[in-house]
Parts: sequence; C-alpha cells; structure tokens
Amino acid sequence: METKPTAITNEIPEIKFTKLFINGEFVDSVSGKTFETIDPRTGEVITRVAEGDKEDVDLAVKAAREAFDHGKWPRMSGYERGRIMMKFADLIEENVEEIAILDTINAGKILAHGKMLDIPFAAKNLRYYAGAADKIHGKTLKLSQEMQGYTLLEPIGVVGHIIPWNFPSAMFFHKCAPALAAGCTMIVKPAEQTPLSALYYAHLSKLAGIPDGVLNIVNGFGPTTGAAICSHMDIDKVSFTGSTEVGRVVMQAAATSNLKVVSLELGGKSPLIIFDDADLEKAVDLALLGVLYNKARFNKLGEICVAGSRVYVQEGIYDAFVTKAAEKAKAWVVGDPFHPSTQQGPQVDKKQFNKILSYIDQGIREGATLLTGGKQVGEKGFYIEPTIFTDVKEDMRIVKDEIFGPVMALMKFKTVEEAIQKANNTRYGLAAGIITNDLNLANTVSRSIRAGVIWINCYFAFDFDCPFGGYKMSGFGKDLGMEALEKYLQTKSVVTPIYNSPWL
Repeated sequence: METKPTAITNEIPEIKFTKLFINGEFVDSVSGKTFETIDPRTGEVITRVAEGDKEDVDLAVKAAREAFDHGKWPRMSGYERGRIMMKFADLIEENVEEIAILDTINAGKILAHGKMLDIPFAAKNLRYYAGAADKIHGKTLKLSQEMQGYTLLEPIGVVGHIIPWNFPSAMFFHKCAPALAAGCTMIVKPAEQTPLSALYYAHLSKLAGIPDGVLNIVNGFGPTTGAAICSHMDIDKVSFTGSTEVGRVVMQAAATSNLKVVSLELGGKSPLIIFDDADLEKAVDLALLGVLYNKARFNKLGEICVAGSRVYVQEGIYDAFVTKAAEKAKAWVVGDPFHPSTQQGPQVDKKQFNKILSYIDQGIREGATLLTGGKQVGEKGFYIEPTIFTDVKEDMRIVKDEIFGPVMALMKFKTVEEAIQKANNTRYGLAAGIITNDLNLANTVSRSIRAGVIWINCYFAFDFDCPFGGYKMSGFGKDLGMEALEKYLQTKSVVTPIYNSPWL
C-alpha cells in the first residue's frame, strides 16, 4: 500500500457558524452546553458547537409549526418555492470551495471529491426538486355514483430529518430538497460528527429567502436530540438515515408518540456478483470501486451504506481476480484528504476507526485469510489500510454485519443459482451489483435479488431521477426521484354530489 506524507497546506477558513439555527437565527442552546467537533485527519478539535437537547427541539418545532400552520412557505405557489430553491442552489455553487473544506476537515472527505462531486451534487439536487415544486398534481376521480371527486396532494407538515456523517452535504439535500419542494417545514439534526456544513447551509438558506422557521438546525446527539425529534408530538414525519439498530428505536418512538410517519434508509451488506465472462480488469476496478473508492476516483473508503462489501466471483476467474485485486489494493494511496494524490482519507472518528479494526480482528479470529491490509496507517488520525479477506464463510461476522469501512469479503461460487442464494442470504437489501456480458443472465439475476437498486456492469450509479431505498432490514421509503417527493406529501380526497349530469 502506497502512502503520502501529510500535506495540510490548504488555508482552513474561519468556522463561522457553530450555534443552533432556529427560526431564522443562530442561537445558543438553552442549556448553554457545547461539544467538540473533531478533525479525523489528526484527531484534534476543530471547534465547539452548540449542543441541543429536548428544550431546543421544542423551540425548533414551535418555529416550524408556526411556519407551517400560518407561514407563507406552504402557501406559496410551487413556482415561487422553486425560484427560492434555485437561488439557494446558486449560493451553494458560489461557495463550493469553503463548503468542501468544511466537509474535508469535519468528515475526512477528499477535497477534490467534495469540489467536483459532493457539493455540486447538493446544488443539482436542489435544482431537480425546485423544478418539481410546481408540478405536484392530484387526480380527477371517475366515481361510480352521482358524485364528482378529485385528490389534492398536500405537504405532510413538520418534518424531522436525522442525517448521517458519511455524506454530510449529499444527505442533507436528499432529505431537505424534496421536503422544501413539497412545502414542508423542518428540523434537521446533522450527525454529531459532522455539523459544520449543515450550519453553513442554514446560513445560505436565509440569504436565499427561505422564510424563518422553515429550515431549523439542531446539533446534538442521538439519545437526546434525536430521541426528542422522534418522540415529539408536534412533528408529523421523521426521515432517518443510519444504522438498522437505531432505525428500530426511531420506529418505536414514532409509534409510542403520535404515530408519525417514518421513512428509513438503513444498513446494507450489498453483494457484487462477478461472472466468468466478465472482463477481469473492469471487474476488479468495479469491485474496488464498490468497497474502497465509494464514488468515482476520490472518496473515503467504505463509509457508505451501499458498499459492495460481499464480493462473489465465479470459480473460472476467481484466482486471477484475487491476484489482481490484491495488487491494486496494495497500490492505494492513503493520506491527507487535501493532498491531490490521495485516494483514501481517514475514517470519520475514533469510534468508527476502532469498530472497523475490531471487525478485522474478528475476521482473523474466525479463520478468514487476510489477503491485504488490515492495519492502521500512520500514528496520527484515523486511517486504515484497504483490507481484503479470502477463505470467507457465510456465517462469519465480516460477511453478516455492516462494517462501514474499507473491508471486502471475497468469496467463490460455481452456479448462477448458488450466486443468487448467497446474494440473498442477508438481513439487508439495499443494493447489489452484477458484472456479466450476458444480457439474459443479467436480467435473470437482477430480478432474483431482493434489493432496492441493482447496478449492472457499473456501481454507485446514482442519479437524481433514480429512486434509492432498501428492502428488508435496509428500511423503506425512497430518496431521490419523484418517489422522494411523495414521502413529504399526503393525499386528500374531495367528493361532492352532482345532479342531473348527462354522465358520471
């Protein structure tokens, strides 16, 4: 494995926003408490941010409820909302450099990736739903009696968004963009590890003209801030992305409070199936992309829920695949995310770093063969070598559990039926990949795997118009596409009598 020296040469901007954002203003928490936010490159403190709790959530919900029940945002035309969202997107594009640096120092994201992909993706996501805001239509109903009926699509109300740390910017707008287009108001709890870009987006939303109370940011921790959102009696919906274990807690809180609507995008242990007819070079590159790159050429390793961490290779090319995969993994450049040659930055924090290393140790203890990697890189920061295991069995924890790190479990199969059975042998169902030149085979396997998205001869092929969400214990409800907009709308039927009409 190749490493580069730490090269922290970029000028770090002043951290301008560290408080809560409630009702259009940056404010201290009610308790006055703050917590440290850490730079995963070094393990050192960046700054302290306000720590929200139940009282702060109450204030944010009060502001959001007032903005929804009596404010102008839900009552604007979709065209007007769309214009403001377009302005919001303009402001993001004008500040790409600063926002990308915030995600680099706060989440360990590769700077080049943030500037080229993550932050532009956020702006484009806003534009997609801005364009949809004036195209929210109900239906005219053909009733069976002397009645006329139609449906209205109305915003669901006050929404609580709980977002993860692996894609701070992209996930912020996966949730906020369709909710804004629908006319909802909202409270966002960014991950406690990565609050900085969310607070910056709050600032930009104010400049764009989003009315006070529509978008509120409450920093804090899951057991306090997150729990207050999930159990709040005046929140109408919660949208959560995170672990399956916490997803259960979210649903329980929603059920025992006001039965609020819940959508969940949870864990994954996605299979990548590589058949004998695949081009070996392409197959290896896609497999490494699936668990190491995370997207395109730059990103943090493995910290994505759809990582193709279970790789099944047909026996005819298995040995050649193992050799080539090890060779390329060892050449990976691990280092500071500001360095232009870096392919892999640090894991997000010490807790996640230790979790990944403990899974690697578990794999070794259970008898898997460590083909490459498995150790910390350097003595400072949360860097881990790209890791590949062979001689892996289906009942091992490195195969069953979501590790959320740069760890690939590499396995062999003989028949198509065996590959399908192994791919479905998981409690998750978020994504899957298939690599083959046989169209009939691709069609058969893609229809046989129980997962929310199937990528054929590609991986991480996300698009604004392509719905994304899981099966089984990977959750329910879609992000992206028009289906995401539907999550933030509810249908109202209106029926009136008709008299002496020549037809129904």
